[in-house]
Amino acid sequence: MSLEEVARATRVPLASMERIEAGQFDELPGEVFVRGFLRSYARAVDVPGDEVLARYTASRRIAWVTPLPISAPARPGRSGRFGVAIAFVLLLFLFALALSIVLKPRSHDMPQELSRLAPQSSSPASASDGRA
Repeated sequence: MSLEEVARATRVPLASMERIEAGQFDELPGEVFVRGFLRSYARAVDVPGDEVLARYTASRRIAWVTPLPISAPARPGRSGRFGVAIAFVLLLFLFALALSIVLKPRSHDMPQELSRLAPQSSSPASASDGRA
């Protein structure tokens, strides 16, 4: 059976089959694909797939590394409380500012033009009483 026929039968790309034949496993897509290609190749040529995969694993000597957890730098507990205290004071200040804006007396908010007319508006009423 030629390599082209095996590639057609297994539906593995011919370039991947050539790399498997040359032992260039590092140039293949990924570990999962390589294992699938090898299993398909073994089935196509009537070789036990488990034996092929065992030989491949032994030749690769894959080291499974368990990553170590990264520990966060130790923080003193006091700095966390200090940040909370600052946030609380800022919120209290903003609340007091908002409250002062909402509860500000509105009687002295008249424009100057209207404030001049306000005292005069009472005098024409008294003047009209005087004329009558």
